Amino acid sequence: METKEIKVEDNQLQLSALDSNNSGGVVSSAVDGKKQAQRKMFIDVPPQPTQVGPEGILFDFNYGCRIQVPVLTEGQEWRIKLSDTETGNVIYETTLSAGVVQSSKKYFIPFKIEIWKGDRLVFDHTLSLKDAEVLVQLPVGTLGDALAWFPYVPQLQERHQCKLTCGMSEAVIPLFKESYPNVNFVPLDQVDPNKFYASYRIGLFFDDWECTHQPVDFRYAGLHKTAAYILGVNPIEKPAKIHIPNNVREIQEPYVCIAVQSSTQCKYWNQPGGWIEIVKWLKSKGYRVICIDKDATWGQGVTFTSIPHGAEDMTGNLPLADRARILAHADFFVGLSSGLAWLAWTVGTPVVMISGFTHPNNEFYTPYRVINYHTCNSCWNDPKHIFDHYDFFWCPRHKGTDRAFECTRLITPQHVKSVIERIPNILNKDRNEKMITLNSIRKNKK
Repeated sequence: METKEIKVEDNQLQLSALDSNNSGGVVSSAVDGKKQAQRKMFIDVPPQPTQVGPEGILFDFNYGCRIQVPVLTEGQEWRIKLSDTETGNVIYETTLSAGVVQSSKKYFIPFKIEIWKGDRLVFDHTLSLKDAEVLVQLPVGTLGDALAWFPYVPQLQERHQCKLTCGMSEAVIPLFKESYPNVNFVPLDQVDPNKFYASYRIGLFFDDWECTHQPVDFRYAGLHKTAAYILGVNPIEKPAKIHIPNNVREIQEPYVCIAVQSSTQCKYWNQPGGWIEIVKWLKSKGYRVICIDKDATWGQGVTFTSIPHGAEDMTGNLPLADRARILAHADFFVGLSSGLAWLAWTVGTPVVMISGFTHPNNEFYTPYRVINYHTCNSCWNDPKHIFDHYDFFWCPRHKGTDRAFECTRLITPQHVKSVIERIPNILNKDRNEKMITLNSIRKNKK
């Protein structure tokens, strides 16, 4: 394992999310070999290790193993050895008169530190998170990422019985806080990094070819399971428990939620008229069709998408708990690879996911995935193509050709209908019409 050595006089060690080679977990992109401006996603670790050992040694496990040793008298040297207690491998061994040793691997590793002063062993420490202050950073970003990654954070606390702080977006904290009393939730920009024994960063490290920030490339592991591998916990797929205040059904008639908007064109269902036909078909089966996107119309340049004709408009920048409540009582959800799909999965609502730019392993498993393997697909999970967050029309294999966005453009309404029809106990027109009639009677009695 490669490490960084920094002499004492240069020991203003500052790991930054703007570090080169994406070392801070920056969501970055390259266009024609030129990197776009990068956005800082994580708070920095303290300049010096936070834990005090003997002989003036400082150490911690904040984004890797960090050791700082003071200057020795002339002729003396420190010998430092880092090991992995699980694999039994010696990761790194060096001698130096003073300075800093830092592991290149930043994800969870059960490190063992051994330090000799000359021939005398003066420090022997094995990482133990039990009762220790531990930080997990979930970068402030999209709803889907937080819902995908967070289920693995409590696993870390349960496995190690640590004092766990989760730094994340203030907007999503209310969803989790009531259900996880053993996790201290703090808005990421309010976290004090100086008190932590260990810290870990969850993110999508697109150009981490040496796997220094993730043990497995996220494109192989999946959007959600990459968090499990970074934290060293079981990569089982299980939604988080969220708190929904006043969780009562507000719409009495049978209804379906849809969400048609996304952040880039490759995520949209690009079949012309597809949504209009699906809405019309669902309504013919007795369903109300509720559109719950944040924006009624969204897009860039000359391409914009609006609510499909016939769908009811419940768009708007509403609290996430309100979105969770309406999804929890829907018969099912039809949407894209988006945050609202992750929210529907989290509350236990069947999800019909229309996506071609991601491979099905990228998201949670749903038996109602709609993907057309006759077309180009899964470019997001292809390491040859690094996703460009700044290009709304990113289509790495066919941009500018008549095959652009064919991954969803060639998903037909018939295909979507055939998948929806596999959901048990739905599309029962007699049942739906009976419920509508009963609800009408109740309303008239009032």
